[in-house]
Amino acid sequence: MTKRNVFLYYLLLGGLGLLLMSPLLWLVSTAFKAPGENIFQYPPQFFPQSPTWANFAWVWNNYPFARYLWNSIVVSVLAVGFNLLFCSLAAYPLARLRFPGRKVIFWAVLGTLMIPFQITMIPLYILAVKLQLTNSYLGLVFPYLVSAFGVFLLRQAFMGVPKELEEAARLDGCGLLQTWWFVLIPAIRPALTTLAVFTFVGLWGDFLWPLIIVDKPEYFTLPLGVATLASAFAEDWRLIGAASVISIAPILLFFALSQRFFLPTGSGEGLKG
Repeated sequence: MTKRNVFLYYLLLGGLGLLLMSPLLWLVSTAFKAPGENIFQYPPQFFPQSPTWANFAWVWNNYPFARYLWNSIVVSVLAVGFNLLFCSLAAYPLARLRFPGRKVIFWAVLGTLMIPFQITMIPLYILAVKLQLTNSYLGLVFPYLVSAFGVFLLRQAFMGVPKELEEAARLDGCGLLQTWWFVLIPAIRPALTTLAVFTFVGLWGDFLWPLIIVDKPEYFTLPLGVATLASAFAEDWRLIGAASVISIAPILLFFALSQRFFLPTGSGEGLKG
């Protein structure tokens, strides 16, 4: 490609990126606008004339957003931890062990991907009620303890690890769990990071399940807190924008911190794929 074509290529990508980011930029701009500025003017003004933190301060001081943020962090950390643990434990035998019905179990797990959450929501809710998980952190985490997508993703990652590493660990006296923990888990770190990001983002923005499993404000997550604020101040989009920015900032921070783990590390050198 010539330099001109490269320039046009990146110019096109940059334009598409700005177009896709325009709703987010408008949201951030709204959160920083003062009461006298017009939010819905056309064409949109992305840069506030008098940027202010007053909207964020009002939301933080008048609503328990610190509690909502803490609840979301606790639930997300628990969900990511349990999901990585259970999915990797389920994916390991499906990928590395040989036993009757292994393929049937794997295809049955994959079949659950075609079932929408709205269908399993009622049975999950009934089970959570019988287990007395309502209005609790464990109840909020309940649907995310394990996922078919996570089992599939980690199974494929395990299958890409050379068998020689596993055989060497066996010769050194490692059992199945020791081989899984000390050899295979470090080798699939990028896949684990990918699953962690998907789980974190999916749970952080989940509104439906927390809405039906908790009814006490002290267990509200950020999506429920933003919805509560929006219903109380439906006309003041500055406050709603500030609350929304507070709710999405941890996602961007989490992705920025975990992005370096997507690249292969020293523990994965020499592996195929």
